[in-house]
Amino acid sequence: MTTLASAITTPDPAALEEWLDETPDRGDRERQLRELATPDRTRLVAALQPQLADRLLAVIEPRTAANLLTSASPATAAGLLAALDSDIAADILRELPESTAVALIGALPPARALVLNGLLSWPPDSAAAHMVPEALVISKDQDVDSALRQLREQTAAAPVDSLAAAYVYVVDDDRRLLGVVSLQHLVLAAPGTPVTDLTETDIITVTADTDEEVAARTLTDNRLAALPVIDENSTLLGVITADVAADIVEDETTEDAERQGGSEPLDVPYLDASPVRLWRKRVIWLLVLFIAEAYTGTVLRYFEDELDAVVSLAFFIPLLVGTGGNTGTQITTTLVRAASTGEVGLRDLRKVLPKELSAAVMISATMAAVGLVRAWTLGVGWPVMITVSISLAAIVLWSALVASILPLLLTKTRIDPAVVSAPMIATIVDGTGLLIYFMIAKAIIPELGQ
Repeated sequence: MTTLASAITTPDPAALEEWLDETPDRGDRERQLRELATPDRTRLVAALQPQLADRLLAVIEPRTAANLLTSASPATAAGLLAALDSDIAADILRELPESTAVALIGALPPARALVLNGLLSWPPDSAAAHMVPEALVISKDQDVDSALRQLREQTAAAPVDSLAAAYVYVVDDDRRLLGVVSLQHLVLAAPGTPVTDLTETDIITVTADTDEEVAARTLTDNRLAALPVIDENSTLLGVITADVAADIVEDETTEDAERQGGSEPLDVPYLDASPVRLWRKRVIWLLVLFIAEAYTGTVLRYFEDELDAVVSLAFFIPLLVGTGGNTGTQITTTLVRAASTGEVGLRDLRKVLPKELSAAVMISATMAAVGLVRAWTLGVGWPVMITVSISLAAIVLWSALVASILPLLLTKTRIDPAVVSAPMIATIVDGTGLLIYFMIAKAIIPELGQ
């Protein structure tokens, strides 16, 4: 099998094309690219022809592609960028130092530079930052024959992404969006058919400043190949394609998973993350959780006399707080995912709460029974056994209540619900669970009620 290192040692471009054919997996390509020494990266960039650049740079991480381009002269790098779709080229430019990006854009043809500068002017997390500006457009006053001639002229002047070309957008003289026609319907329509006869005016759109994840979910939920992006005047700016939406959803899912683990998103591939970046992304949450967890010690200190009077109460503290944390984690993991996809929101609390609390009642009864048996095996006496059993049930129910409300409440306040991480829920339940445990103990155990 051809390796990248061997492919770039030969002057024959076919060797590099063979490596691309034999290495379709994105992860394998990324790994081999990272392993290249600087001289080999320079040779690789020099060997890239426009069609090969599109096959390689368009499917790897933008940061990896940006690192490759820094090994070439501005003229060479600009030539490779010119072969890419505008949205992909913009993503790569965002990963470059500002001075380098400006130099590359300056080496591009003016029309291309104008498009890329327009994309880079939008916030990185907006829909407009990820759109393909080269959408196919026709006029409502045309017939099928003239529309197809115009489309041929458009694609000859500026090739259009295959997914973006799935739809043709009907606009007025000011490029305001009036409707949409599928390219298939346009091609198959009888000659002379007016465009208005084929136009669908009920269009799903997003505005330029729509959050990228919202735009991606809108596209995928409606099973579209492309989604038009408009401004406040309904002017068509471009389209977001299905492959771009899939990348956005994947990135957001990765970020949510990292937050659920109690860490800030790395924002770079893991293998590119330095120890300093790992420290910076993790230490803040750990400090927050450390401070939050400190009140657990305060609770234990407050009930110090109770622990001295009935030492066996301490045997079950890890079991109780662990069960409460695990219960909350199960619920938040499910609800955070449902909230991030728009499946549930605070308006659904009246449905979510009964469902989760009903499940929690059954779980708490099961855990209470198991806890009773465990306490019995330790021979701690009936008062402690009953205390542990009732406390387990109460803590499970309390954890379910907190975990059911908090993610939905954060969604309503436009805070990413993924910040309700597993460690955070466990921390909240630890201290409050101990309060529940000791209050129940004082009510049941005779020695503590005196």
